[in-house]
Amino acid sequence: MQLRLIKDKIISKLMLVFTLASVSIVIIIGIGLYYRSLPVLNNSSWGQLLSSSVWKPMKGLFGFYPFIMGTLWVTAISIIIALPLCLLTSFYLSEYAHTRVKRILIPFVNLLSGIPPVIFGVWGVLFIVPFVQNYIAPHFVEYSTGYSVLAGGLVLAVMIFPLIVSIVNEVLNTIPQELKDASLALGATKWETIKKVTIRKALPGIVAATVLAISRAFGETIAVLMVCGNNAVVPHSVFDTGYPLPALIANNYGEMMSIPLYDSALMFAALLLFIIILLFNVISRIILNRLERNLAG
Repeated sequence: MQLRLIKDKIISKLMLVFTLASVSIVIIIGIGLYYRSLPVLNNSSWGQLLSSSVWKPMKGLFGFYPFIMGTLWVTAISIIIALPLCLLTSFYLSEYAHTRVKRILIPFVNLLSGIPPVIFGVWGVLFIVPFVQNYIAPHFVEYSTGYSVLAGGLVLAVMIFPLIVSIVNEVLNTIPQELKDASLALGATKWETIKKVTIRKALPGIVAATVLAISRAFGETIAVLMVCGNNAVVPHSVFDTGYPLPALIANNYGEMMSIPLYDSALMFAALLLFIIILLFNVISRIILNRLERNLAG
C-alpha cells in the first residue's frame, strides 16, 4: 500500500515537472528572441520601430508598421471569410447531413488539413491571384495585379477551414441530445433549436476554435508569401499588396546578414509576432472565461 502511494506521488511530481517544462519553453523562446533583438532595440526605441513605415536596412532604418498591418489585414480577411462558412458547414454536418453524406464530406474536409502549405501557395498563384485580378478587382479599382492581402486572406481562409470545421463539429457532437429534444418538444423548429440551444451551448467551443484558427493564420508563411505581393507598404484596401511578418522573416533570414542590425531586426520581427499571438491568446482566454461564467449562470 505504501509503495503504491509513493508511486502515485512520483508520477504526480513528474507530471508537474513536464507541465512546467512545457510552459518554460514559451518563456525561453520569448527571452531568446528578446535577447537577439537587443541590438536593434538599442539603436531605435520601441515606438520608432512600431510606428515607422521606413524600411531601409542599408541605412539602419527599420520600420515595422507596414508588416504589422499586413499581418493584421491578411488574418482579419481570412477569418471574416472562413468563419461563417465553417460554422454553416459544421452545423450542416452535425444537424442536417445524412450519415452517408457525413462519411463522404468529413474525410474531404480532413484531407485539406493534410495538404502542405506550399501547395496552397501554388494554388493561390495559379487560381486565386488571376481570379482577384480579372474578376473581383475590376469592379472596385482601376487596376490590380491580383497579388494582394485579399488573395492572401482567401488562401488562408481555405487553409484554416478544416481546423475550424473539425473542432466546431466535435463541440457540437458533445451537446446532449436531450437538450435538443426538449427544445423540439416545446414546439421550436430545428433552426430555432440551433439558434437558442445549440449555439448557446457551443459558444465557448466556437470561440476556442476561432482562436486556434487565428493563431494558425498569424503564423502562416509560405502560402501567404507567394500571393501577397511582399511590398513593404501599409495596405489601404484589400486590393493592395501586403507584407506580413512571417513572410518578411522567411524571405530575408539567411540573406544579407552582412548588413548591420539586419539579423537583429528580423529577430525583432519574430518577437513582434510572438507577442501578438501571445496577447491575442491571453485576451481570448479572458473573454472565453467570461463567456463560460455567463453561460453557466
